[in-house]
Amino acid sequence: MLSPLDRKLLRDLARIKGQAAAIGLVIALGVLMMVMMTGLVNTLDQTRLAYYDRYRLAQVFAPVTRAPEPVLARLAAIPGVAAVEGRVSGWALIDIGAHELPVRAQALSLPDLGRPRLNDIYLVGGRLPELGRADEIVLLDGFAKARGLALNDRLIATMNGTRRAFRITGFAQSPEFLYSTAPGEMVPDDARFAVFWMRHSALAAAYDMKGAFNQALIALGRGASSEGVMLAADQMLAPYGSAGSYGLEDLISNRFIMEEIKGLRSTSGVVPPIFLGVAAFLLYIVINRMVQAEREQIGLLKAFGYSGLEVSLHYLKLVLVIAVLGAVLGSLGGMWSGHALARVYQIYYKFPFLVFSVDPRSFVTGFAVSILTASAGSLFVLRGVFRLTPAVAMRPPAPPDYSRSFDLAARLKRWLDQPSRMVVRRLTRYPGRMIGAVIGIATGLALSVASLTLMAGFDETLDLSFNVMSRGELSVSFTGKQTDKALLELARLPGVEHVEPSRAVSTVFRNGTYSYRGAIEGRPEFPVLNRVIDTDEAPISMRREGVILSKPLADLLHLQPGDTLIAEIKEGRRPVLHLPVIGVAETLMGAPAFMEIGALSRVLNEPGQVTGAALTIDEAQLDGLIARLKAMPQIAGVTLKSDMREALVRIMNEGPGAVRFVMLAVAAIITFGIVYNSARIAFAERERDLASLRVMGFSRGEAAFVLLGELAVVTLAALPLGVGLGYGLTYLTVKGFSTDIYQIPVTYSPESFGLAMVAVLVAAALSGWLVKRELDRVDLVAALKTRD
Repeated sequence: MLSPLDRKLLRDLARIKGQAAAIGLVIALGVLMMVMMTGLVNTLDQTRLAYYDRYRLAQVFAPVTRAPEPVLARLAAIPGVAAVEGRVSGWALIDIGAHELPVRAQALSLPDLGRPRLNDIYLVGGRLPELGRADEIVLLDGFAKARGLALNDRLIATMNGTRRAFRITGFAQSPEFLYSTAPGEMVPDDARFAVFWMRHSALAAAYDMKGAFNQALIALGRGASSEGVMLAADQMLAPYGSAGSYGLEDLISNRFIMEEIKGLRSTSGVVPPIFLGVAAFLLYIVINRMVQAEREQIGLLKAFGYSGLEVSLHYLKLVLVIAVLGAVLGSLGGMWSGHALARVYQIYYKFPFLVFSVDPRSFVTGFAVSILTASAGSLFVLRGVFRLTPAVAMRPPAPPDYSRSFDLAARLKRWLDQPSRMVVRRLTRYPGRMIGAVIGIATGLALSVASLTLMAGFDETLDLSFNVMSRGELSVSFTGKQTDKALLELARLPGVEHVEPSRAVSTVFRNGTYSYRGAIEGRPEFPVLNRVIDTDEAPISMRREGVILSKPLADLLHLQPGDTLIAEIKEGRRPVLHLPVIGVAETLMGAPAFMEIGALSRVLNEPGQVTGAALTIDEAQLDGLIARLKAMPQIAGVTLKSDMREALVRIMNEGPGAVRFVMLAVAAIITFGIVYNSARIAFAERERDLASLRVMGFSRGEAAFVLLGELAVVTLAALPLGVGLGYGLTYLTVKGFSTDIYQIPVTYSPESFGLAMVAVLVAAALSGWLVKRELDRVDLVAALKTRD
């Protein structure tokens, strides 16, 4: 049976159901974001680990030019090595059609008998190639779907300078290619990069690797040091042209998913607490208003024997009910939305299965944080309830002292009518309440600003990447290092207007205990088609006396201009360079270092070497140019800038970038909830006063003006404060979404701020209309019988 205080609790909840629902929704959205993002983090991480374990992904990759197979036994004897597998890896170009660019592909070997010990594949459909059938391949499933290929279809590929025909016997997924992108590119596109597997003997014959391998896969034993194993493997493979071992953390596919997890974890620590803090503030206002309105009831309860603790707990229960209901709703919504977004990630990252996992700690944290923040907002009020004695509570409160309010309404009497003076008087006599309402609405505006600016940041990424930095229409990568002669051959092709060389050198960068595996990119002294820009988007010239670091790389290595960078080159003679840092550049994809291409060639003692080129072309001659590029054996890959742009847009709108749409929707709901709460609280506080005005002869419009004028002034005052808060929140949100691999610029666009302010004004107008509708329906007799 319910106690009298519990029945009063139910009546109070029914009376403030609109405000309670709005505050509960704010709490629910905060918990939803927390549960959703932590659920995504756990799901991605658990699925990644399960996939790696089930298909035995190697922990160390050791590429080499050509090593005999007996070396594998020596690698297996290195302390800490649990298993070793040698395989053949090579690059190929797939001919899709007469008028389409060739697709770059990676060919990998499978053991002649059985399944691989390491880096096994998940067979989606079909079968593995048969031993002795050199024309059979298993194709990466994502590429097959993007190109509409079926079992037994034929593919034409150029491998090691020879054109070959293959038949597709199966489709596969691999933990090694969760994120499939061509080397040198950062944007995945299933249609522009392929992987296929062949039996070892067939692929070894194609690349002159009979009895040899060019990549060793190494699994580590429990507790083994990857650094020690990589050092020993590099020393052992050095006579055979080692290109430098690297760990799983540097595998491009794994690096991308780990950075995605890192970004989600960072965002989950910034956004939900803001929502819950706003909810605590709104609850403080509501409970404060209720205590003031029920002062006499509190006195009567204490006079009838209820202790101060019991009465305080009654109001605390009200807060807890709202908080718990909001937390429950948010948890359920977080599970549903997390599961839905996890499906998007599964498609994007090519997981064959999904281990959906919501950390129970996220529910506990969501409930605990929502309850604590909600309670914190009301404890200050309840402390006064606890101390209030029956005799004091049953007397009317002391009249407020307005002597210090400067009576601004009287001073403006000549210019303001009576309803306007009532609005001004209310604002000046209750500055604390007004400031609180301003802060609440400003917070909602800041959330909208941050979400809209994040959207603008993605648009700015597209513009900077494809209009400012990359200005060529087509890029070409070579099969290996080429001389300047290759550039002359490209320049002579019909349809080519301008050729700009580039060179990428695999490098491990070090500064003390900080290290990063990446590449030094050589550019001309004054690059035109592949420009490097500074923070003001101005182009940077490649000076010859040092290296220019991208900002992410400079931050990772804790370097600045004037410092010295240690660069361990992983190609050729593998020198260790000590290079002065002469500048820092803005980049949006990756964390490279830049040097003038001639200076890079000199320090490597390899003059006139290039690995790629950017081209401007006559699009009217594109078909003929494609045919000629296919006929050049030194061409390893060709990419149109328009294809890369479309792929990046697809990632932003359909892949992980879709999270920003969720944030925008949540911010819009939060903004409306805050504004509506402010209006509803103001109406609850002044219901009796407004009814009195109606009885005295004021029209409905005049009475509504007194209430809505206050809301209008508070909303307008919140706009500049919200803009200021939006600047700071935008920075935190954008940094949370940015990773070491891709960066989103902090773009303070006037359009984003303007649209956010319009959204707040629309929310205020709609809230005002809803409150006015309630005001028009007020029972004047019942309202006047209510005692303050």
